Parts: sequence; C-alpha cells; structure tokens
Amino acid sequence: MTQAINIIVLPVLIGLLLFLIPAGFRFIKGIIAIGVTLITGFLAIRLFGSEDIVFSLGDWVAASGMQTPGLNAYADADKYSSFSLDGLSKLITLFISLLSLLIAVYSIMYKTAGAMRNYHAWFLITLGFSFGAVLSNNLLLFLICWGILGLTLYRLIRGNDETSSAAAKKTLIIIGASDGIMILGIAIIWRITGTLNMDEITLPTSDLVRTVAFLALLAGSFTKAGAFPFHTWVPDYAEKAPATSSAYLPASLDKLLGIYFLARITTGLFAVGEWLRFMMLTIGVITIITAVMMALVQHNYKRLLGFHAVSQVGYMILGFGLGSLIGVAAGLFHMINNAIYKGGLFLTAGAVEQQTGKEELNELGGLSRAMPLTFFAALIFALSISGIPPFNGFASKWMIYQGIIDFGQGIGIANKLWIIWLGLAVLGSALTLASFIKFIGGIFLGRQRKELSAVREASPVMWIPMLILAMGCIGFGVFATNQIIPRLFMPVTGVFEYTGIWDSSTVSLLVLVSIALGILIYLMGNLKNFRTLDSFVGGEKMQEETSFSTLEFYKSFQEFKWLAFMYRKAKDKWFDLYDLTRQFLTWLGRLFSRAHSGILHDYTLWVLAGLVILLLLLIT
Repeated sequence: MTQAINIIVLPVLIGLLLFLIPAGFRFIKGIIAIGVTLITGFLAIRLFGSEDIVFSLGDWVAASGMQTPGLNAYADADKYSSFSLDGLSKLITLFISLLSLLIAVYSIMYKTAGAMRNYHAWFLITLGFSFGAVLSNNLLLFLICWGILGLTLYRLIRGNDETSSAAAKKTLIIIGASDGIMILGIAIIWRITGTLNMDEITLPTSDLVRTVAFLALLAGSFTKAGAFPFHTWVPDYAEKAPATSSAYLPASLDKLLGIYFLARITTGLFAVGEWLRFMMLTIGVITIITAVMMALVQHNYKRLLGFHAVSQVGYMILGFGLGSLIGVAAGLFHMINNAIYKGGLFLTAGAVEQQTGKEELNELGGLSRAMPLTFFAALIFALSISGIPPFNGFASKWMIYQGIIDFGQGIGIANKLWIIWLGLAVLGSALTLASFIKFIGGIFLGRQRKELSAVREASPVMWIPMLILAMGCIGFGVFATNQIIPRLFMPVTGVFEYTGIWDSSTVSLLVLVSIALGILIYLMGNLKNFRTLDSFVGGEKMQEETSFSTLEFYKSFQEFKWLAFMYRKAKDKWFDLYDLTRQFLTWLGRLFSRAHSGILHDYTLWVLAGLVILLLLLIT
C-alpha cells in the first residue's frame, strides 16, 4: 500500500517543486520529469504484480510507522480516503505510467512543449492525479482527483492566441460542467446507500432516481473520454494544443480514465437495465459514424486526428454496452490499443509539424523519403486504427464484432438489432481506413514540394518513442489471443470463450505469407521490360510540375445532397452542445434583461412573485 500512495504523491510533489525552477532551465525540468516517470513506471510494475487490496490513508500512515495522533483522532476520515488495488486499477496504472514515460522523453526535443511555461510541472501533476483517480475507491476522493485533471487539461494548451484560448476555455467549461453533473449523481448515491466507497455499492437502475444517478456519472465518463454528444472539445483541443498535450490527454490519459470510470459504472456501481444498454449501444455507433464522417473532410491533420480520437471511443462504448465478458474485455483492450496508436499518431503529427512548420494537408506531401522513420511509424498507427490485421486495432475490433454476434442471441430489443450495431461498427472501420489514406497520402506520399526540400527526419529522442509505440501495435496484435488477452484482460473480466475460429498468431502468419508471396511474385516479374516516360501534354513535359492531390477525392463527400446538409449544419455548430448552450444562455440573458426596466413597481412585483414561488415549494 505504501507504493500505491507514493505513486500518487511523488509526481505531484515534484511537479509543484518544478514551479520554483526558472523557465530558462526547461531541459533540466524535462530530465526531472523523465526521472519521475521512470520511478512511477517501476512502482506501477511492482503494483501490477501485487495482490488486490482495499486500504485507507490511515492504514498507510500506520504501515509507514509515522506517529500522527492528530490524524488518528479523526477515524472517520479513513472512510473518505479509501484506495483500491484490483485488476482494473492496476492495469490502467501500468499503461498510464508507460505512455507517460514515452511522451516525457519525446517532449524533451519537442519545441512547442518546451516553449510552454511550466509544461513539465503540469505534466507531472497530471500524472500524479491520474494515478489518484484510478486508485481511489471513495467517490469523493475520486471526484477531487478527477476535477484537478480538468484544470491540468486546461493548463496544457498554449492559449497564446485567441483561437487556442477559446479552445482552452471551451474545454474547461465542458469538463467542469460534466463534473457538476457527476456531483449530482454522487449525491444521489450517498443519499441512497449512505456510503461513497465503490466496492460497497451495487445499485439496480430500476427506478428514476437510480437511473438519474447512473446517467449523471455516465455523462462524466463520456465527457472525459470524448463521446457524443460531449465530444466537441476534443477536435478543438487537438488542433490548438501542442501535439504532446494531445497525445498525453485526449488521446491517452483521458481515454484511459474515462473508459476506466465507464467500466466501474457498468460492471460495479450499477446493474444496467435493457433500455440503458440500448442507449449505450446507440450512442456508441453514433459516436463512431458521426466523428469519422467529420474526419473525412478535415484538412488540418491534427483536427483530423482529434475527430478520430472521438470515433474510437464509440467502439469502447459498444463493448461495455454489450455487458458480456468478451464485450467488456474487448472494450478494455480497445481502450489500451487506442491509447497506443492514437498517442503515436499525435506524436508523428508533432514531428511533422516541428520539421515543416505546417499543419494543413494541402501544404504537405512527399515526406516519406525525408522522414522515413516517422512515415513507417505513422503507417503502422494508421493501419492499426483502421483495423487491418495483424495489428492491435484489428484484434480488439474483432473481439467487439464477436461480442455483438453473441449479443444477438438474446431476446431483448437491443439484441434483435445486433446486425445494425455490427454493420455500423464495420462501416466505421472502413471509413477510418479511407480517412487515413488521406492522412498518409497527404503528408508522406506524392511528390515532395520544393519548399520542403530541406526537411529532415526528427530527432532520435522523438522518433524512438514513436517506434516503440509502433512495435506495441504489432506485438499487441500478433500475440493478442495467446498472451495479451489471457494475461492482461481475463484477470480483470474473467475467462471467456471466443466465437468461431480465430487466433491472432495464425492470422499474423497468413498475412506474412501473403506479403512474402507478393514480394516473390513482384521480384519474379520481368521488370526490366517496363519503361517509364515523362507526361506529354501539348508538347510540354509536365511530370515534375504535376501531382495528384489526395484531398480532391474527399471533397465529393460534401457534395452528396444528404451529406451536404449535415456538413453545413455541423459547420454552423448545430451539433456542438457547447455552442448551443452558449446561444441559449445568451438568449435567456437578453430575455431576463427586459425585466430590468428601472421602475420600482416592476421590481417589487418580481420580489413578491419570487416569495410566492418559494412558499409554494416549502408547502409542497
């Protein structure tokens, strides 16, 4: 239990101390941040191999041998400082530490992060309170850590111009509003059960009050993870924040924390009813399709990645909405896989941004030769998120598909609609592949622009973390069936059987054989007889001047009548909950401003009307 407390306290304390170091010592701050993440990584590995335990802060004090009679006098405080080490919390803690270490190393040479004031301090504070949220067993303690993470999310965006400041403010307001909704749910749970310790709570969603509590906590989970309709902060944040901040929070930690809490809600705190499962499955497929359709038409590659960070959450919600062992395991597996390849994609985007100074796809192209390692890593991540075998994205999506097919054997309304859930999930994966053809083609393929001729590969400190994550995508895909799932996820969910015949190692072998045969056939061909000539148009040689634009094909999506209308409304922010709320409050403010007439009699009537309403409420 000492290690569990230390892994929370150490990053927070060191992060606070970094505020005292002058801004000119950014490199030293980065080295300290790497050192702290190394220590917490070691502690996380130790915790992963330890036994499950629930303990309080008082237990930790007693085990530490500290004499604190003042603390011991408040025995009731222990129930508000309850921590839990179980399979789920240990799994999330392990991957938080590993991903944080890679991003901390990358940040050393990433100039945009280095230019931010107190970046590494906020980085460590985020790390510490992320551990605190995952290990907290008490809902009040969890809410404190969760709320502080909203503040650090706000601080890890630059905010050095009007648009980035607006994105930071939008993020803070949406996250803060969801925290307020969560307080309502936690208050209801306290009123019903008399406890806030998660291991002591199991509520059926059998009546309106319990359902409201469930939905309140679900709103907090969905907002943190970036699910529809609370997702609109994610693309804005991804576009305006440094790539390391996006890789660290919306792509990795926020997904891990949001889906971790979703797992707590749906598998522990509440027994989810049939209609709520139907709602979750519906939100899951809406999140997948709407976000990926928006990604298809983006020209800013960081914003494109932001929409995909939203889309992938839909698959996780589908897994938990199924409620089966394979569904929950698939949701957790996809959560980890998403953190790996989505974090990697943002790191590749950061490398491209730093080396070229450009963020628009129509300003790039042909960087595969100039940045071969970044291209290789980006290609692996793109294939992984698109669900191409033998990579990890395919393995977790396949499990979700299997879970949906098993779910279809039930008798409920949601069960009978299994073909819809399956079809939309597969369609989302196909559209993801289409949008990443645009991403890879727009940045790395085609002819290199003359103004990019001086571009070179990023620093090894930046591409080494990318390649490690890329190897993770391969390893988690190839060894999914026989190693990863039994060792990491079945201890959390329980043992389950796969539907049909599927083995990740066999699939990987077949893919490798296919690639080898393709190369062999290519080499056996008489390639010398093929000739290549320059383009001949009107007597002019155009080969060097002409190039196919990857973006042109995707403009057709906005020209379909039934899609054009939706894209126009999306551009007008009809589906942005934040903007809709802002407009409503502005209208409400103008409405109430009419009551300020400056006439004393009108104000007296308003006061009397208010008193009458209060009396009626007290009487009832």
